[in-house]
Amino acid sequence: MSAHVRQSFALRAFALATLILVCAPLRAAASDFTLPPLPYPHDALEPAIDARTMQIHHGKHHQAYVDNLNRAIAADATLRGQPLEALMGRMSKLPDAVRNNGGGHWNHDFFWQSMTRPGQGGAPSTSLLAAIERDFGSLDKFKSAFRAAGLARFGSGWSWLIVGADGKLKVTSTPNQDNPLMDLATDRGTPLLGNDVWEHAYYLQYQNRRGDYLDAWWTVVDWSVVSRRHAAALTVGAAR
Repeated sequence: MSAHVRQSFALRAFALATLILVCAPLRAAASDFTLPPLPYPHDALEPAIDARTMQIHHGKHHQAYVDNLNRAIAADATLRGQPLEALMGRMSKLPDAVRNNGGGHWNHDFFWQSMTRPGQGGAPSTSLLAAIERDFGSLDKFKSAFRAAGLARFGSGWSWLIVGADGKLKVTSTPNQDNPLMDLATDRGTPLLGNDVWEHAYYLQYQNRRGDYLDAWWTVVDWSVVSRRHAAALTVGAAR
């Protein structure tokens, strides 16, 4: 891949990453990164995800990523004031502490926004559903592929639905707190949906039954958010 193509991809990825978040980009300016509040009460996702898991996952695990990221950023003044989205395209050149905790912060904020109360998530938009049917055959086949990616991830990581550089949808998976925006990802693209398959995301309720967690999770996916991300990706793609 030529330097021009890599630069072009990085610029498109940054533009898309900025659009796909439904909140302001995660940024450390004069102050440090902070933990955004959940967009719903801790018990809002029950019975798919229990309140105690949400309290620990958000208040302890996500908070730890924020705290550790701030320490890592403080060690390099050139990184302060930059949104995380701008760092993703050069993550391979940054310290592991920025990669692990920056990814953890971004991934979790994206994850919280991807969910809503059971029964309120709606359905994929006409455009998104058409893309899913084009690239996977059906919504059920997409869900099966997404579930398989989550089950196949050994240890800790994430499963993703992304828009690739070719405009097609793809299911992928990343280890630890990596994500498809990072320049070191095997499959790069713009995330539309992501699920956390670290054990802390489900173990209190599901123990070792990751498959049950993945099945229940569909009841809290907010398809209106996923559809808006898809529409944003199409808008940026059409402008290229």
